[in-house]
Amino acid sequence: MKAKETKCDTVFKKDRYEELYKTFTWKVPTHYNFGFDVVDQWAEDRTKLALISIDRTGEKARYHTFYDLKVQSNQFANALRKLGVKKGDRVLVILQSIPEWYIALIGMFKLGVVPMPGTVLLTSKDIEYRVNRSEACMVLTDLDHADRVEAVKKNCKTLNHIMLVDGKRDGWLNYTEEMKDSSRELSQKEIGKTRADEPLLIYFTSGTTGHPKMVLHTHSYPLGHEVTAKFAQALTKCDLHWTVSETGWAKAAWGKLFGQMIVGAAIIQWETPGRFDADGLLRAMEKYGVTTFCAPPTVYRMLIQMDLSQYKLKLRHCMSAGEPLNPEVIRVWKDAYGLEIYDFFGQTETVCVLSNFPFMPIKYGSVGKPTPGHDVRIVNDDAKELRTNEVGNIALYIGGVRPPGLFKEYWKDPDIMKRSFKDNYYFTGDQGYKDQDGYFWFVGRDDDIIKSSGYRIGPFEVESALIEHDAVAECAVVGAPDPEGGIRGTVVKAYVVLAKGYKPSETLTKELQDHVKKVTAPYKYPRIIEYMEELPKTISGKILRRELRNK
Repeated sequence: MKAKETKCDTVFKKDRYEELYKTFTWKVPTHYNFGFDVVDQWAEDRTKLALISIDRTGEKARYHTFYDLKVQSNQFANALRKLGVKKGDRVLVILQSIPEWYIALIGMFKLGVVPMPGTVLLTSKDIEYRVNRSEACMVLTDLDHADRVEAVKKNCKTLNHIMLVDGKRDGWLNYTEEMKDSSRELSQKEIGKTRADEPLLIYFTSGTTGHPKMVLHTHSYPLGHEVTAKFAQALTKCDLHWTVSETGWAKAAWGKLFGQMIVGAAIIQWETPGRFDADGLLRAMEKYGVTTFCAPPTVYRMLIQMDLSQYKLKLRHCMSAGEPLNPEVIRVWKDAYGLEIYDFFGQTETVCVLSNFPFMPIKYGSVGKPTPGHDVRIVNDDAKELRTNEVGNIALYIGGVRPPGLFKEYWKDPDIMKRSFKDNYYFTGDQGYKDQDGYFWFVGRDDDIIKSSGYRIGPFEVESALIEHDAVAECAVVGAPDPEGGIRGTVVKAYVVLAKGYKPSETLTKELQDHVKKVTAPYKYPRIIEYMEELPKTISGKILRRELRNK
């Protein structure tokens, strides 16, 4: 029997994992539209807060209720209709963390127009590729990126409309003017319903080789993120949630949009085009009363450099994903706020499929157990399930019910689809293992696995060992050519950023190598260690190992 919950209880009750996992079922209607079925439903309470958006200075913020988002997304949808942008058309969106990103996306969802969020780091070449590959009819961006679009628009035959959200420029539509002349009303009956299996949005995701792939999600995708919000993030409608992510990555869909709005939590974001400001972030969290927080390990490492006792935070739940967390980071954070940092796992192609949960013990370094509605297994290349502690492919079994949060396809890439879907499994492209208690452990991307002297070595395990050492602030491990005549083919190489008070030396290198030998198997130690001032990263904090391999 379901326990009685107060209006802001989470689903978490002690020792309920097995019950939740076994009894959970997906409910996917034939027709579904996040804009109408979520945003507009919450908007019936005209005072319900949806979004706090802090400006670049950090001094001012705009507040949006769900009703505000309903009305303004209606206006944007009507503006698109006047331009002739219709259901199924693709639109490239390159915007900072500003309210217009939400308004535009929700308006497109309502119409069935397919937005393609893009990172603000896109170059002209990137923009040209994305527009032409997707046959996009429109780009929505700001003055900071207008020149990059201008440089290639003549090469983009399908690009009929270019719009600025923050200014005027010859040949460009102006967001404010288009909104001003658009109706605040939008009838779903008039424009038609969207099926849950129709295209919703496209993310471009990069591999280690070749051009980025187009990850196509359908209108059922937000329903998958209800699990992300309720289980991994433990959200309720009373929370104010902050996920540190740029809008161009799928992490924004995970932590700044779908699941949060489905459960009715308010979202906070900060438009930060400059360098990361740890003090500013902590002060904003204190000022606005953030209750749940998710950030990559890089951000946590920067935050603990501050005197955390100076910030009176109201946090109750904290999360991280993407890289191994230094045990020292976990300790300092817990000492300051009495909170664990919960790790979880998923991809651009999925929602959260593995997570540590507040109602069960954490195994540091593990990505937890499967989230309800997801049958995650470790299999070999022939889709045969492996035994406990055997390293293999992390795969999602879809032979029963296909989870709504799983992407539909790599659009226009049938060969990649064949490699990714085999024998009722979706192969994530990640390697890992499951221990005797059912916890999953991430080893590395297929492309990141280092093959040396006949051994398969996952960079995550070596990195996790290295960052346990007091001298290591950050590190990244890749395969490198054997410097000793190529006998081993490839060897383990570590790029290390040292903590304050440490300097590179042969003695320290030997100490770090010996440390890894003790923590992991001796054959996994880094034969080469190169010290760096900083590691190359995406704007969301993920280490760019591809750049290090190329280096």
